[in-house]
Formats: sequence, C-alpha cells, structure tokens
Amino acid sequence: MSSTAYSFDTKHEDMIHDVQMNYYGRRMATCSSDRTIKIWDVALDSSTTLTSVLKGHEGAVWQVSWAHPKFGNYLASSSYDRKVIIWKEVNKNEWKTVFEYSGHEQSVNSVAWAPQEFGLILACGSSDGFISILVHQGGDKFVADKFKAHDYGVNGISWAPVNTPTPLKRLASAGCDNLVKTWRYYDSENKWRQEESLSEHKDWVRDVAWAPSIGLPTTTIASGSQDGTVIIWTQDDPNGPVKVQYTFDIKDVVWRLSWSITGNILAVSGGNNVVTLWKEDKDGVWQPVYSMDENGQLKDNQQ
Repeated sequence: MSSTAYSFDTKHEDMIHDVQMNYYGRRMATCSSDRTIKIWDVALDSSTTLTSVLKGHEGAVWQVSWAHPKFGNYLASSSYDRKVIIWKEVNKNEWKTVFEYSGHEQSVNSVAWAPQEFGLILACGSSDGFISILVHQGGDKFVADKFKAHDYGVNGISWAPVNTPTPLKRLASAGCDNLVKTWRYYDSENKWRQEESLSEHKDWVRDVAWAPSIGLPTTTIASGSQDGTVIIWTQDDPNGPVKVQYTFDIKDVVWRLSWSITGNILAVSGGNNVVTLWKEDKDGVWQPVYSMDENGQLKDNQQ
C-alpha cells in the first residue's frame, strides 16, 4: 500500500540541504546551495506560505536549527563559507543577523541548539575538525569556546537530552575519522572533555542523533555512515559505557538521521533518495516500517 506525501516547490535555485520545523511545527526553514534560507508558515492542512528569504551566506548553506521559543524566534545556519549566522525575528516576518561567527577555518557542516534548560547555547561542527560552542551573553552578544574533536573534520553534532536531576551538558559528534565521540562539559574546569570514542563504523560517519528523553536514565544514540550502516548505541547511565544495541545496513550512504519526538522511530535518509522510518520490535530488532521515495510516494513496509 502506498500514498503520496504533500510536496511543494520551494523555488530554491539549487539543491536543498536541510529542512527544519520549529518547536510548534507551524513554521519551517529550508536552506540550499543557492546560499539562501527560506522561512515558511505551515497551515494545519500542510499547505505552506513563504514569508521570508534570508541572505547573508556566501556559500552553500548546509544546515539550520531553531532555538527553543522561550528565547524568542532565533534561527542558526551553517555554511560552506566557514560562517555561522544567528538570525532573530525582530518583527513579524522581519529577520536580522544578530551574530556572525567566523572562527572556523573550513566549512561549517552542522549546528545544533542545546536543550533549553542550559540557556541559549549553540554547538557548531566544522571540516577543520573543531567544535565551537557559542554561549549567549545577553543582547546580541555570544562568546565562543572551541575544541578539537575529530581528525579530518566534523560532519554532525547532537546534544544529549536532559534526563537526570542534575542536567549534564553532553554532546555526540560524527567525524571523518570514522568515529562517533561523546563529550561532557565540566563546570569545575570550564572545559569540554571526551567521554567515549566509538569505532564500529568503517567509513566517514555522516550524522549522529541523540534520541529524545522518555524519562528513563538510559539514553540512545543513532549514527549513520558512508559505509551504509546505522548503529543504535545505548548507555544505561551517564557514567557507564556506551554499547552497540543494534546495527542495520541500508546498502547505501547514510546522509541524515532524525528521531521522532517520542524517541521510538528513527528516520534515515540515504544516498538512494529514500527516507525510511525504522522502529524497534518486541524482540529488539529494528525494522523498516515506512519509506518515502524522491517522488513523495509513501510505502507501508509492514504489509
């Protein structure tokens, strides 16, 4: 059984690299190799209206990330031009650049806002192998902290959810050194330190995604690689080891990963131009439940 998902023409003039919904799911940001970011209103029937076009990057825009709405309407973007731009909606559909970060020497491939419990904090991963942490200081001011993360480059970053009585700042990163790494910030040292270096992948790790918390101390991380595999990692407590829970192979490069809000369904985007939704069954085996091809055709893989 198959059906067609809603689709529309963004009128981007080149390849689209990222699409992100805001916290409420009523606004959407798209970014492209045409160097622009577009902001859309999304109606209840899924129809879209273009409200703003943001121009400021001088290269392909790889990724966008919405901040939690408690801070206002902030959007971060990363680009091949080595810059991170933080945008703010100052009036309805009127956006301005509030901060521009040029601390990386190569393409900035990934940006991600921290859980709102930590304040307005942005992590950035670059092809120069460094991760930068931008911390809001009030007004339009951010201060940057940068540390070496991976040889040959960082492709993806993801924050751990807050699921302990005392929140811990933790990150996962995906590297061109075939590694997934986890990091923790130590307030007493004012420093980020590596926790784990996970080496199961055989090629570049293209993306990493920490699953949302469901109120349990156990956390789950997904990583996807150029080698075609997706690995599900679990950790029973923040001080325990990270272990492989399951591995599956999509037979093509894995580009992007995204968890459902409940953390039980994983969307996998591959080089075969198919997005597949995976879910763990009662026996602990991850199975594809739905897939969507480049034409928007949805297929129920359970039938």
